[in-house]
Amino acid sequence: MLLHYIDLSWRSIRNTPVISFLMVFAIAIGIGITMTSLSVYHMMALDPIPHKSSKIFYPQLQTIDDGLSWHSSDNMPFQLTFKDATNLYNADIDVLSSPSFRTGFSVHLNSADIKPRMEPARLVNREFFDIFERTFIYGQAWTRDDQKNSPYVVVLSKEINDRFFNGENSVGKEIFLDNKSYRIAGVTNDWEHHVKYYDLNNGSFNSPELLYIPFAIAPLEEIGTWGNTNGWKEEVMRGYQDLLTSESVWTQFWVQLNTEKEKDAYGQFLMAYMEDQKEKGRFQRDELKYGLRDVNEWMEYNEVVSEDNRILVALSFMFLMVCVANILGLLLAKFLKRAPEVGVRRALGASKRHIFLQHIVEVSVIGIAGGGLGIVVAQLGLWGIRTTHGDYSNLATMDWSMLLAAPVISLMASFIAGLYPAWLVCKTQPAIYLKSQ
Repeated sequence: MLLHYIDLSWRSIRNTPVISFLMVFAIAIGIGITMTSLSVYHMMALDPIPHKSSKIFYPQLQTIDDGLSWHSSDNMPFQLTFKDATNLYNADIDVLSSPSFRTGFSVHLNSADIKPRMEPARLVNREFFDIFERTFIYGQAWTRDDQKNSPYVVVLSKEINDRFFNGENSVGKEIFLDNKSYRIAGVTNDWEHHVKYYDLNNGSFNSPELLYIPFAIAPLEEIGTWGNTNGWKEEVMRGYQDLLTSESVWTQFWVQLNTEKEKDAYGQFLMAYMEDQKEKGRFQRDELKYGLRDVNEWMEYNEVVSEDNRILVALSFMFLMVCVANILGLLLAKFLKRAPEVGVRRALGASKRHIFLQHIVEVSVIGIAGGGLGIVVAQLGLWGIRTTHGDYSNLATMDWSMLLAAPVISLMASFIAGLYPAWLVCKTQPAIYLKSQ
């Protein structure tokens, strides 16, 4: 019976090509715009590391005065001071942790054959690669001994390795960052992510860094940050060393806590650390407080998905409803024009149920066609976003869930549009049209 209804629907569509095209086009535009905004929103809100997001935490320390404008709503800074990040890492507690901050270098081979280029880099400790599960093509992260005694080592991304070494195994070779030579310890795969969740302070959707060097290099080479630096108290800084010992916050810190017990223990450790620092003259607040949020909590805390994004999705669905209203009018005109034919069919024994199902199948066929065309429109919209907003290159895409959602939403929209016209036409009284004949 379903095949018979589909055949009748196809005949009806062929008999009214203009109206049918207008309905398919209207729903395609509505679906295209809706799926464009919904896909970007979906990628923004998507868990970036779902198998591990509940085990990776970002600590915050309540160190600042009230009334400042650059901190969060609960009066806690988004970053740590250099000395706090260093102290937390060096503490005698058995967890994976790593401080980090964003910077950049002029990268070259000290050769006239390849031009130097400024590239973004990140200072981290070796545990960073384990915490965020960076995969290596060649080599591995530097050793603890390198990190402590010979920190002039570097891990390259695949992109840098391809550019400077033609994709060959470059482990053990040298590369120059500014005027210093660094030994290559490993080469990682390029890090593809839709949200830069490990550093939301410097652009949630920015591209990842292409070079990684030990955190211990910072005081040796006086490396500055390419990210935000904020201070909450008046301090005289005569040089880089004063910045390292200041209360300015400019480093990030991540820790892996595999169980709830480890999380509780680390929370107690943070409180004990703050109390110890208070005794030494820091953290003079009456109430000491810390934050410890996992990846998804940290993204929500930083409002990666803003209210504007939610409003945009709501507006796109409202536009889809406008398209549905237009389709409803076209369906009314089309179905009521067919009322004499329906009257004859009713007189020959067709039930209201059969008439209703036939017309619902027809609007469903239109909905499927509109959904397919809507995916094409959405892909064009996403391509436009990628072209005009480079930071959204990993966001402006449709994954399988969005590709499957498009025809489902289209079917629901067409069903809503066709429900009243189908119900109205199935109430046709056969006697009226038989008498007119």
